[in-house]
This record gives sequence, C-alpha cells and structure tokens, in this order.
Amino acid sequence: MQTAIEKTVATIPGHAIFETAMGFMGIAWNERGLIRLCLPQSSRESLERRLLRLEAVPGKHFDENTAPGWVAELIASIKAYAAGETVDFSKVPVDLDGVDDFRLAIYDAARKLAFGETTTYGELAKRAGHTGLARETGAALGANPVPLVIPCHRITAAGGKIGGFSAPGGSNTKEKMLAMEGVHVGPPPSKQASFGF
Repeated sequence: MQTAIEKTVATIPGHAIFETAMGFMGIAWNERGLIRLCLPQSSRESLERRLLRLEAVPGKHFDENTAPGWVAELIASIKAYAAGETVDFSKVPVDLDGVDDFRLAIYDAARKLAFGETTTYGELAKRAGHTGLARETGAALGANPVPLVIPCHRITAAGGKIGGFSAPGGSNTKEKMLAMEGVHVGPPPSKQASFGF
C-alpha cells in the first residue's frame, strides 16, 4: 500500500513554516511536488523572510494541521528527522522544472544515498556520469532547492573533510545533520587517553 507521500497527486500550491527540534523550517510546493525546503533558522520571522526571498512562494500559507495530503506527511517526516529519527525522503515528489540536465543527474544520484550514507563530491559526480567534475558537483549541490530531500549534507570533501554547505549555519549545520545520522566527519579521535596533567 502506498503512503500519501508516495502518491504524486495534484495539490493546491502553497507553503508552510513549522517548528522542529532543530529550529524553524519551511517548505513550498506546487501541484507537481516540493519546490523549496529551507533548513533550520532560529525564528519563524527569519525563516519566512528567507523563504520569501528565495522564491516567489506559491499559493497560500498552510500550517502543519491544514496542509494537504502528502505535504502534511512530509512535514511530519521532517519533524521526525529533526527529532533524531531515521527517515527516508526518497519518495517525496519534487518538481525541479527549469533545472539543467547536469544538476538533475547530480540530484538524482544524491537522492540514492540512504540515511547515514555519505560519499565525496568526486564520487557523486562519477555516480551521476560526470567523472572529474567534483567542483561543479559542489556548485550544483550549493544550488539545491530542496536540501534534506535531496540530501546534499551527505556529500563530503575528499580526505575526510566536511566540505561546504550553503544552508544557514554552514558547515556546522551539515556536521550536526550528519552526526544525527551517526556519521562522524574528520580525523578519528585520538586513541591516547589524556592524563589530565
């Protein structure tokens, strides 16, 4: 049986801002799917300004109790993720109208990464059929309109480095999201115990 989130049904375009354990988050959608997701900010007002600045937000404002069908389920899933639960966003309908073929290939490859799975920019480029375009892959991910659903936070730099992140909080937000998924990025902690003297 399909869940509501797996069904791509015509929905009234709109947007919603809601509070999560990570802060206020926002989404916008049209009749074909999700078109924008804003990662956590500290206040509803700052998130609303960001959402409105990023895109002409369609339709009316909904809250989590009035959002239609798959949108309400998506909001519940985002809140569950922010609370530390394992969530799979791979079935969320996304409308990437106007996105070029290169970015579509990169986003498609990124969506195949499971909760807690990471790869490098270079490896993601290779998986997307664009070997050698790590830098361009990073730029494509920096323009990702729906982070979390297209999990750009799971792409790291070579050598165990965190890499960039264009969301509020930058690499710190990326590192926190990866930690929530059980991923440690960077050099392993020292095996030598501190003696405290």
